Amino acid sequence: MPVATDVSTKTTIPVALYSSQQIYAMEQAWFGAGHDSFGLMQQAAWQMAHYIVVLYEQKMLNSYSSALTNTDNRNNCSPRVSIWVGKGNNGGDGWLIAYYLQQIGWQVQIITVGFDKQVFAIAETTQSSNKEASLSDANQALQIALSANCDYLRFEDISSDDKQNVSEQLQADIYVDALFGIGLDRAPDGIYKQAINSLNDAAQYNGALVIAVDVPSGLVASTGQVFDQVAVNADATLCLIARKFGLHTNDGMDYSGQVIDIPLIPYQMASKEFKPIAKLLTAAYPLNPRRQNSYKGSYGHVLVIGGNRVDSSQGMGGAAILSASSTMATGAGKITVACHEAFHGALLTSLPDAMTINLHDTDGVKDLIKEASVIAIGMGLGRDDKAKAVFINYIQTAIENSKPIVIDADGLYHLATLQAEQPKLVTQLKAYSSEHQVCLTPHSGEAARLLNKEVNEVEEDRLAMIKRCAKIYGGDWVLKGAGSLVLEQKAEERQIYVCGVGNAGMASAGMGDVLSGVIAGLLAQKDLTEEARSLHQAVLLHGLAGDCLAGQAENLESLSHAYNTRSLLIGQRGLQAQDMPVAIRHIMQSITV
Repeated sequence: MPVATDVSTKTTIPVALYSSQQIYAMEQAWFGAGHDSFGLMQQAAWQMAHYIVVLYEQKMLNSYSSALTNTDNRNNCSPRVSIWVGKGNNGGDGWLIAYYLQQIGWQVQIITVGFDKQVFAIAETTQSSNKEASLSDANQALQIALSANCDYLRFEDISSDDKQNVSEQLQADIYVDALFGIGLDRAPDGIYKQAINSLNDAAQYNGALVIAVDVPSGLVASTGQVFDQVAVNADATLCLIARKFGLHTNDGMDYSGQVIDIPLIPYQMASKEFKPIAKLLTAAYPLNPRRQNSYKGSYGHVLVIGGNRVDSSQGMGGAAILSASSTMATGAGKITVACHEAFHGALLTSLPDAMTINLHDTDGVKDLIKEASVIAIGMGLGRDDKAKAVFINYIQTAIENSKPIVIDADGLYHLATLQAEQPKLVTQLKAYSSEHQVCLTPHSGEAARLLNKEVNEVEEDRLAMIKRCAKIYGGDWVLKGAGSLVLEQKAEERQIYVCGVGNAGMASAGMGDVLSGVIAGLLAQKDLTEEARSLHQAVLLHGLAGDCLAGQAENLESLSHAYNTRSLLIGQRGLQAQDMPVAIRHIMQSITV
């Protein structure tokens, strides 16, 4: 079987993401045009078999390159593949994959889940009477595999007394997950839960590669949710027809592994029915070099409002400092920080480029709002009544003077309170956002408060929640988290993006403050193109900077080939927000052409 030399599907073009319902509609439109459904299943399985070969060869090459890797003296043996099949069409894909891999000489064992014993006897009878045309696609696939004497074993017949014993019974070099498709919307239970856990255990015990068909079983394709951590931990997902939204956000980031596209059928992307629900972004827009004939005023003035000290507490000056530092790193020409006077010394020590003013100097701050290009408010502002009054006063002044506004952290807290108690300002801000830039950047906890919901409700359907936020409050939104969502509204047209960069090391204090600074810094620079100063560009730069610190070079391939990602290698566990401005400068330089 000839194989491709590269399975990478990376592109600088945004990748369209779809819901499960849209995928079903694409299939039905294809079948309605007279195309054969079983033929499509055969084509899908044939391509997936090719990719499985490629992925295995890549793994073996990586193993050979390491002197510490024990290959178990199987270098000259045929690969062993364990294919786990359910009763639906995903299982049908699995039966055909088994058939094709056996044809090229692989050792194949099929593990069936949820099949009664009589199913196989019926299959033999049907085969002998030659009634394939009356069978479902999945049963036709089963029959083809059985007719080729593919070895199979019912999971229900495997002794489960000892986890290690089960893993030894199910030894393989590759495990293929073909249990559930995109229709799953609940937690797997019973025998299916046992099977998923056993597959994961066996793969880990044997150090094997795990490949999922279409979506990892247990993952909700439309939301990225996994219930009770019961899902296949895939190293790669062979995504059929079109990209599923859930592969790139929420739990999907942890369970999907490398996503490889197998498009299969043409669909009418211009059709309203097939308009993507979101777009996956992995590459930033390039930046033009600055003109020599310019000065600091050419690149905007950002006013950061936050860093308060409440009731003689230690205070939150660091939040404002981080935001201001990242604003400067993006290239804003001038920065003023309105923070508690107790932090002026620390601010000037860490960022002597910035100017300061007392947060509670109401008249002075309001004068600065009138002068500034962009207002960023909320980072370490505090949540007491005095901070709330400050927030209301300064937001109203920004609205009166038609300033772009970035609201984060404690600013979002006060906005939620106002929505519950006195929504007049919320209504005013929403109307204002229809004509002016207003960016709001909650994490799931903050979004839950804004929507008067529980955090788990937000996590269950992040896409629906960010839409709800925009409907209630207006403006453009970032819902931070794994696969951060970005919602932008322009001329009554809404676009949602998924950020495909960033890493778990960024789950640390201060990263949100850094993001607010990046957003404000880009908005201030009117010499940049509209795309280059957009909200989704800011989220991308933030994620790329985090990847730079973690040394995750695969996410930086879209940047300059000369870029040395290891120059900032710090590690993935607990990145420090204070390191981000340096990484941001590196990324900004790398995308300047």
